[in-house]
Amino acid sequence: MNLLKISWANLKDKPLSSFLSGLLMTLGITIISLLLLLNKQLDEQFSRNVKGIDMVLGAKGSPLQLILSSIYQIDAPTGNIPLEEAERLTRNPMIQTAIPLSMGDSYQTFRIVGTNQKYVDHFGATVGQGALFQKELEVTIGARVADVTGLKIGDSFAGSHGLDGEGEEHGDTQYKVVGIFDPSNTVVDQLILTPLSSVWAIHNHHEEHDEEHKSEGVEALADEHDHEEHDHEHDHEVEETREITSMLIKFRNPLGMMIARGINNNSKLQAALPSIEINRLFSLLGIGVDTLRGLAVAIMLIAGISVFVSLYNSLKERKYEMALMLSMGARRTQLFGMLLLEGLVLSLIGFVLGLLLSRVGLLLFSMRAEQNFHYSLNNISILPEEWLVLGVAVLIGIVAAALPALGVYRMNISRTLAEE
Repeated sequence: MNLLKISWANLKDKPLSSFLSGLLMTLGITIISLLLLLNKQLDEQFSRNVKGIDMVLGAKGSPLQLILSSIYQIDAPTGNIPLEEAERLTRNPMIQTAIPLSMGDSYQTFRIVGTNQKYVDHFGATVGQGALFQKELEVTIGARVADVTGLKIGDSFAGSHGLDGEGEEHGDTQYKVVGIFDPSNTVVDQLILTPLSSVWAIHNHHEEHDEEHKSEGVEALADEHDHEEHDHEHDHEVEETREITSMLIKFRNPLGMMIARGINNNSKLQAALPSIEINRLFSLLGIGVDTLRGLAVAIMLIAGISVFVSLYNSLKERKYEMALMLSMGARRTQLFGMLLLEGLVLSLIGFVLGLLLSRVGLLLFSMRAEQNFHYSLNNISILPEEWLVLGVAVLIGIVAAALPALGVYRMNISRTLAEE
């Protein structure tokens, strides 16, 4: 007898119950597989981009927001800080490197970041075409920026105020593309990098433009001349104060962690530690992930119960057929194996469909992440942990099938045939 063919025929004979059992198994495996994929790729992205950054110095506010905006470029900055004050605080012998960042503008939702070559070196990015930015208003763009925007070497463009691409455009002053980075699979892929002086020049020009409009208002409102003149003097004072958004800091040794407490207690700036904040973020996310994982396991167990009920009812309905097969020479172990095969087939179908659906879900999630944050999570290779999921699915299917299948050994052939 071809047990596999018979098992498949039996499953097709009960399409509704077989479909329900397979669907439940598929859903459970899909959820678990998708969680494994997302957890691994998010962990890789977070680990890769935070490597070598021990502390972030920035404006007071949410420390997690400071980390997300400065390292991962996926949140709004907490504000600006005086460059002079930041440099003073980082002249500590325990600090090995301090990389300044200045943000606030974007082009087609890709962030324009003022920094220096240390930032490029930190992420190991290499220039594939052209050269690294050197002069004011020169930019070197990430590989993803070039792909999406179509910018190429020699092109000029105007940045927009804000990070959503919908702010006022700085049309009077334009950046020039002088280089394109090779893909590095880091945050550099999605950034437009330029010298710090470019960001200051853009915004100083913008403030001067605003001052012209203010001066026109002053002429029309002579009675407020003294008050407006005081405001202009204040504006010039602000211009003279160079500001940055944050600094990425690497310590010489673990004792540097003590610097953060001193900064938070004794200055107007904030020092956030990525190791603490990211662990806190993942612990919060972990509650939801564990809940979903538990739900998926429960669904798989329900699928096992469904297989058990289906085969139990099927066994009662097919008692005469099985007794007849036994009377014609079939062995009880063969019938037992046939029922086990039905559970195994349902488990394998659920596993294969679950893997396919989880990949579809991952690609949909990646499309949303690329649109909103420019991060790509499209690695659909099979994880080692998923083979463990296969083992669990097979175990559930076999155990669920084995329980009713044991009834084959208790079957009285002559009585069963006589009853029919």
